[in-house]
Amino acid sequence: MPTRHRDALTAQAGGQLTLTKHPDGCLMVFPRPEWEKFRERIAQLPMSAQWWKRIFLGNAMDVEMDGTGRVLVSPELREAAGLSKDAILLGMGNHFELWDKATYEAKEAAAMQAEMPDVFKDFSF
Repeated sequence: MPTRHRDALTAQAGGQLTLTKHPDGCLMVFPRPEWEKFRERIAQLPMSAQWWKRIFLGNAMDVEMDGTGRVLVSPELREAAGLSKDAILLGMGNHFELWDKATYEAKEAAAMQAEMPDVFKDFSF
């Protein structure tokens, strides 16, 4: 975990994090209090979303940062996200996304080449 986030995560969550799969092919990394909120929202979804409940909740793994801010990502989750050597950690507001660097760069380049989604048409930057 980068130093700039480590202190905040220690203060907010005691260094306790939860990792789970993201449908875009990365991992979501939640501070434990934010995970609890997300888990409750997912658990309330109707039966039509049962597979997504399984993906998010069934693959969730609790981890703790060590003294130097490192976390151990299970082999199953590393494989699911295609994590090999280089990774990118993105802050997404209430959670992080952990990406394989090459996968992220390819998806970002494709997104930048595509047309901007309609929800941004009237968005002021």
